[in-house]
Amino acid sequence: MSTNQPPIPTSFAEFWPYYMAAHQDQRNRNIHYLGSAGGLAALAALIATGNWWLVLAGILFGYGCAWIGHFRFEHNKPASWVKPWWSFMGDWRMFWMKISGREAQAVALGRGLPDIVDMVRATR
Repeated sequence: MSTNQPPIPTSFAEFWPYYMAAHQDQRNRNIHYLGSAGGLAALAALIATGNWWLVLAGILFGYGCAWIGHFRFEHNKPASWVKPWWSFMGDWRMFWMKISGREAQAVALGRGLPDIVDMVRATR
């Protein structure tokens, strides 16, 4: 690991700014929001129908949208490749920041930070 590289996050609070560094493109964030909304719709449909296959559909739709956003718009690797649980939590926090009107504040946290996937892989 480079000496001027920041330490690998050891908590979600430390990870959050790096998560936002990977989500600087508005189009990427928008497609993430679409995936999150689709996941919530699948959850509502599960509750209404009892069809547990909807859980799988919601997960596939949510991650599919997110990965398209990263590869097509952000041109980086999804943080879920190295920190899947924190990345999942980050998706929902980012979604909440958007609907609560604090998206710009969240985006600003990540400006100029290195890619978390590259940081983690450099230590392996």
